[in-house]
Amino acid sequence: MEKFFNFLDRRVAGPMSMISEQRHIRAIRDGVISAIPFIIAGSLILIIAAPPVPETSGFAMWAKDHAEQILIPYRMTFGIMSLYVCFGVGSSLARSYDLSGLAGGQLGVAAFLLSLTPKTLGGGIYVALESLGSKGLFPAMILALLAVEVMRICYKHNLTFRMPEQVPESVSRSFGAVVPAFIIMGVMTLISVVFKIDVVDVVQQGLSPLVKAGDSLPGVLVPAFLVVFLWFFGISGDSVVGSVARPVWLQYLSDNADAVASGVPASHIAPETFFQWFVSIGGSGATIGLVIAGFLVGRARYTKSIMRAVAVPALFNISEPIMFGLPVMMNPFFIIPFLLAPLVLCVVTWFAFSWGFVTYMAVQPPWTLPAPIGAFLTTGGDWRAIVLCLVNILISTVIYYPFMRMYDRDQLKKERCEEGGA
Repeated sequence: MEKFFNFLDRRVAGPMSMISEQRHIRAIRDGVISAIPFIIAGSLILIIAAPPVPETSGFAMWAKDHAEQILIPYRMTFGIMSLYVCFGVGSSLARSYDLSGLAGGQLGVAAFLLSLTPKTLGGGIYVALESLGSKGLFPAMILALLAVEVMRICYKHNLTFRMPEQVPESVSRSFGAVVPAFIIMGVMTLISVVFKIDVVDVVQQGLSPLVKAGDSLPGVLVPAFLVVFLWFFGISGDSVVGSVARPVWLQYLSDNADAVASGVPASHIAPETFFQWFVSIGGSGATIGLVIAGFLVGRARYTKSIMRAVAVPALFNISEPIMFGLPVMMNPFFIIPFLLAPLVLCVVTWFAFSWGFVTYMAVQPPWTLPAPIGAFLTTGGDWRAIVLCLVNILISTVIYYPFMRMYDRDQLKKERCEEGGA
C-alpha cells in the first residue's frame, strides 16, 4: 500500500501540483479569486430582486416593480466581472515577474476594452454590457496574460522610457509602461477596428466545446474525483483543480445569474456552487459525513477527542482539521469512502437538478455558511435545496459509517494494548 501511494504521489499528484503553480495558471486563479467579493455581493442582490416569498406579498410586488433599480448594483459588480478578473489576472502575473502589478492590471484592462467592438446608437458609442460579464471572461483573462507578456518583453529588451534616479519609483514605473501601452493599443485597434474581428466571439466559439463538456455528468465527476484524489496526498485539490476549472464554473454561474435577472430560466447545472453546497459538504470529500459517523460510533478516546475538535470547522466547510488531524490524508481506512462519497453525491445532485427537483443555482453565497443555508441561498430561496443537501449529508454519513467504525475499533484496540502494556 505504501509503495502504491508513493507511486501515485510521484507520478500523478506531484506533477499536477506543479502545474497548478505555473505562473500563468496561478495568475488566472488569483485573478478570479480577487473578484469573488464583488461576485458574492453582486449575486446576493438577485435574492432581493427575486425574493423567496409568495408572489402576492407586498415585498415581492415591490421588488418586481423596482427590479431595474435593485439590479443596478448587480450589473455593476457581477454583471461586469470580466473587468475585475482581467485586472486581477494582469496584476498577479506582473507581480510574479517583479513588475508593477498596477501597470499590469491596467494594461490588461486596456487590451480587453480595446478588443470589444464598439457600436453606435443615437450618435453615441457604447459597448454591450454582456461583453463585460461572463461572455468576456475568457477573452479578458487571455488578453491580460498577453498584455503583461508584452510588458515583460519590453522591459527585457529595454524598450521603455528610462527616468532619472531622482524621479520617484511610482512615477518611473508609470512611464515604463508607456511603450507597452502603445504596442497594445496599436495591435488591439488593428484587430477590432481595422480588421473588425470580434475577439470575444472568436474566443467563445473556440472554447465552447470545453464549456459544454464541463456542464455534464462526466464534467462534474472528473473534477470532483481529482479534488479528493489530490487531497488524499496532502495537496489542496480545490486549489489545483479550481485553478483550471473555476473560470468555466464562474461562467456557468454568471450565465444563470444573467438569466434570472432577465426573467428567463437558468440553463447550467454545474457552477462551482454545485460542488460547494451539495458535494463538498463539510469540506472536500463530504467530510461532514465522516464527522457525524465519528460521533455515532466513536468509542476510542482519540476518536472522541478528534471529533469534538473538528465538528465546528466542518459545520462551516473547513476540512483541514479533520484532513490532517484524524488524519484522512494517506489513511488506508478512508481512501475508499473519501473518493466514493463525492462521486455518489455528484450523481444524486446532478439528477436532482436535471430532473427539475431543485431550482438552478444563480447566487454565490459565502462558502463558510453551513451547507443547508448556502444551498437555500444559491438557489434563490428554494426549500427543496435544503432537503437535497440534508439527503446528501445522510448519504455521505452512510458511506463513511462502516469505515469509521473499523477505524475506531482499530484505535480502541491500540489504546487497550497501551493500557495493558502500562
